[in-house]
Amino acid sequence: MERGSRIYVAGHLGLVGSAIHRRLRELGYENLILRSEKELDLMRQDKVERFFDKESPEYVFLAAAKVGGVLANSTFPAEFIYNNLAIQTNIIHSSYLYKVKKLLFLGSSCIYPRECPQPMKEGYLLSGYLEQTNEPYAIAKIAGIKMCQSYNRQYGTCFISVMPTNLYGPNDNFNLETSHVLPALIRKFHEAKIESRNEVEVWGTGTPKREFLYVDDLADACVYLMNNYNDSEIVNIGVGKDLTILDLAKLVARVVGFEGAIKLDPSKPDGTLVKRLDVSKLTELGWQAGTPIEEGISQTYKWYLDNYLSRQDRS
Repeated sequence: MERGSRIYVAGHLGLVGSAIHRRLRELGYENLILRSEKELDLMRQDKVERFFDKESPEYVFLAAAKVGGVLANSTFPAEFIYNNLAIQTNIIHSSYLYKVKKLLFLGSSCIYPRECPQPMKEGYLLSGYLEQTNEPYAIAKIAGIKMCQSYNRQYGTCFISVMPTNLYGPNDNFNLETSHVLPALIRKFHEAKIESRNEVEVWGTGTPKREFLYVDDLADACVYLMNNYNDSEIVNIGVGKDLTILDLAKLVARVVGFEGAIKLDPSKPDGTLVKRLDVSKLTELGWQAGTPIEEGISQTYKWYLDNYLSRQDRS
């Protein structure tokens, strides 16, 4: 990408899109095309095509998606598969129609089988059954990968796909009904500290292992791959390390300053027992994550205090 290239960041107000937007600005890319959900309904094919016809983006970061944790995926499966299929189909097809030079599609580590060997290599895609708690979302993301690969094969496009691990950071979703585990824990422990409670409940047994990537590291990796990778095969983006949910909870409690007990609720679902990406391909391409998890959690908690809570107070 040249500094003056016309770059469209789809979903620039979300967790991933806002981080990509920040990183592009930091690197001197100023010709950015941005539209909020109110300004452009990505689920409407006619509106998306008119947008591409008018704006003629040269590069596209497809970060727009409906995302959520275990509860949200279990409660709204139809929305997770329909919304994501519609958004990505419209943007990928319009990128082909209006001759976008390159597109980067954001997938998810949940595309890999539930009983996937660890760490999860890119080649394990479609090698087994998916985790049922987020199957509709995973199927939509797999469809996006295959759409990019199919367009490359048939039309000669340059559409690449990356698979980030569990993400967290500024602009995360802290709604306890729809959020992922890490932001949910930040909010739970913060509220427990403020209310002087003696314990915080954490879903599940605490034994599942998860890998967490600070979203600004993901953004840096995405820009790096947009400039340095052109193949159809997917690329994992992660840190290559994991920790148990219980250890994560203890770490969040320490950062937040909650000194009470952690109470596990094994009646709630654990989800996949182990999820860690094999990032050797990305390392060979010349990129590695640089933010330690405690530092990332501290930055996320600071953002929560400075931004999310102040917005809640004003609403």
